[in-house]
Amino acid sequence: MLEDVERIIQFESPSDDHAAVARSAELVADILGAPLALAGIHATADSIVIDGVTHLRWRVGSGRRRVLLLGHHDTVWPHGTLDTIPFGIRDGVLRGPGCFDMAIGLVQAAHATAILAERNGADAVDGVTILVTGDEEVGSLTSRALLEDEARDCDAVFVLEASGPGGSLKTERKGTSMYTVHAHGRASHAGLDPESGINAGIELAHQIPAIAALAAPDQGTTVTPTSGRIGATTNTVPAQARVEVDARGRTTAELERVDAQIRELTPVLDGATITVTGGINRPPLELASAEGLFARAARLAPDAGIEDLRDVAVGGASDGNFTAGIGVPTLDGLGGVGGGAHAESEHVELSHVPHRTALLALLIEDMLREASQ
Repeated sequence: MLEDVERIIQFESPSDDHAAVARSAELVADILGAPLALAGIHATADSIVIDGVTHLRWRVGSGRRRVLLLGHHDTVWPHGTLDTIPFGIRDGVLRGPGCFDMAIGLVQAAHATAILAERNGADAVDGVTILVTGDEEVGSLTSRALLEDEARDCDAVFVLEASGPGGSLKTERKGTSMYTVHAHGRASHAGLDPESGINAGIELAHQIPAIAALAAPDQGTTVTPTSGRIGATTNTVPAQARVEVDARGRTTAELERVDAQIRELTPVLDGATITVTGGINRPPLELASAEGLFARAARLAPDAGIEDLRDVAVGGASDGNFTAGIGVPTLDGLGGVGGGAHAESEHVELSHVPHRTALLALLIEDMLREASQ
């Protein structure tokens, strides 16, 4: 498993480089397909390209789809990151870009499925689908319909994203919205004729506090202006300015409230205008979708060598938000135990890998046994 993880980490796959993601898909198909084949599972990886982004899917057996294992092979890290954050293992800790989010989870998914086939025969995993998307880190804009279609008739979705603190499973995730707020003014020469311009940058400066005020801390709703741009040259009153906005909420109602109110922003400067693009990206993963599967995981955890399994609510979203959003029971955070996702401190604690893999195998086995009965 560690050899598989190393091979995945050593190939950089930033989400915005579709060619790199395509090459990564070939590698991941080879790596994850190997343990499946050795276990006697006859399932070929389907390479699915949507708007230039490459996704992978294994459908095991010919029966009805019952369990979906969900992950992604794109990362947030740009090319060259391995030069500064190299792959390495020291004192039981694995490091490298994408190790926690989420190379280890991909490997655990394949090996857990293979373990069951080796122990009970390939027919024992009939109905399992493994889906590895290529654009999760940038909102799953091309893969959403694919993963919803794969999940729709399943009894359970197990998401191999990284765990919460201490190995806790994620039973709640906030939904997310992404916006760009554009301020439009009128350009003029900043030295010769500034009075005839309408400064879009100043208009945007008025709007940013209004955007941030849409948050509702008592509801767990955050609305955060992030990156942006004002104008194009230093000697021109800017006619254009924009800011990106990240909004997150625990409930669909809160996401819809923010969506309505951000579109009602009104300009402050005479002659300026405001336009808003974007919208709700991922619905929330609410506790009701996960609590039954978490109870099942807590019951099976001691057999996997895991004591005191806990759950947690987190602010980050994943593809599990989409599957929960269409009503399919979804349990997230079954991947690696560690920390530092999207940070230089990213790491995986290797002592947990066998137990997490065993827990996933037991969950799959339990779900398929119940379905067959």
